[in-house]
Amino acid sequence: MSHKPTITDSLQFPADSKVPRALFGLGAAGLIATIIGYFLDADQFFFSYLVSFVFFTGIALAALLMVMLHHITRSSWGVVVRRISESFFSNLWIWAIFVLPIILGIHNLFHWSHPELLEYGTEEYDKIISGKSAYLNSTFFVIRQFIYFAIWGFLGYKLHQVSVKMDRTNDWGLTSLLRKFSAPGILLFAFTVAFASFDWLMSLDPHWFSTMFGVYFFAMSFQAFWAVMILTVFYLHRKGLLQETIRQVHVYDLGAWFFAFTVFYAYIAFSQFLLIYYANLPEETLWYYHRLEGGWQYIAYSLLIFRFVLPFIVLLNREAKKNRTVLGLVSALVLIVHFAEIYWIAMPAFYDHGIHFSWMDIAAFLGLGGIFFGLFFRTFKKHNMVPKNDPKLEDCLSKTYHQ
Repeated sequence: MSHKPTITDSLQFPADSKVPRALFGLGAAGLIATIIGYFLDADQFFFSYLVSFVFFTGIALAALLMVMLHHITRSSWGVVVRRISESFFSNLWIWAIFVLPIILGIHNLFHWSHPELLEYGTEEYDKIISGKSAYLNSTFFVIRQFIYFAIWGFLGYKLHQVSVKMDRTNDWGLTSLLRKFSAPGILLFAFTVAFASFDWLMSLDPHWFSTMFGVYFFAMSFQAFWAVMILTVFYLHRKGLLQETIRQVHVYDLGAWFFAFTVFYAYIAFSQFLLIYYANLPEETLWYYHRLEGGWQYIAYSLLIFRFVLPFIVLLNREAKKNRTVLGLVSALVLIVHFAEIYWIAMPAFYDHGIHFSWMDIAAFLGLGGIFFGLFFRTFKKHNMVPKNDPKLEDCLSKTYHQ
């Protein structure tokens, strides 16, 4: 005789938790330290800030896509972890504030923004940058940032609000509304994320281009997103939260997705490299050449080993996806290397004579990270940690391993 699965856990994050306040305090301290760094070395400030900004924004964007895919496919496997994802992207409209330093530092970050490069006949004139000036110009760059965050902020806010409304009203008809937002949202997401990755990272080297870069950015952000999800679930379990709701089978699913996107990331990253290597065009190969000399090559090799080979070998084993210690260690490793990869992409445009690290890299990471996770926990504690009235919650709770 079958029985209907029920939730025995409390669905409320402890109201008296000081975690958001502590994270906001850490974020404020980190940002203050980074701002002090601005007066010491403005260029270093903007590059350090950009790397951390892209790191955390990419995670929120991956969470947004995951939930939209969840809605349009009407899948049930991830209902118990969906509110975690929703809390990551629900504040994108607030997070938009943190793109302002990139706009203000446009001349420090992006070589193409210097007007003298477009003056034909002068010594500084750059024919390639001039040819791209219809897209790479300061005014259009600023407009695009507003467009990106208007779309992401709207989608994130509405998807979260409708999901929370379903908790209160038990109106299953809202699932149709979620799908109506998600279907066009995925199309808008694809275009905006691709162009945002061009703006923030690829245009740091305006002579270089790769038609695969948008997918490459998406792939590495999505792999990092699963690592964040795994560590967040483990944190909640350590605090005694949702232990009987997010069960071992759901942890296994997270591990399986993590493994899948480890393979997908490697496929996209290697495909981009192979196409450029095979074509052997100077304007393309120089980008990799500069990142395989001056100490940068050590980061490149570490990406291959610690972002693909090691996680692939470890997670290939079925039992490893159930082992929380293994999953936790691999997730932490991938997040460290994810930061290193964004650093490896961006910083050679600044340090053209070899690898270098600054204390501002750490300060900016702690500052933006504290604010990012502070916003997450502030939202997460306001509502149920699981969408309790979702029509597919019962199927999710009934899930068992396929032998």
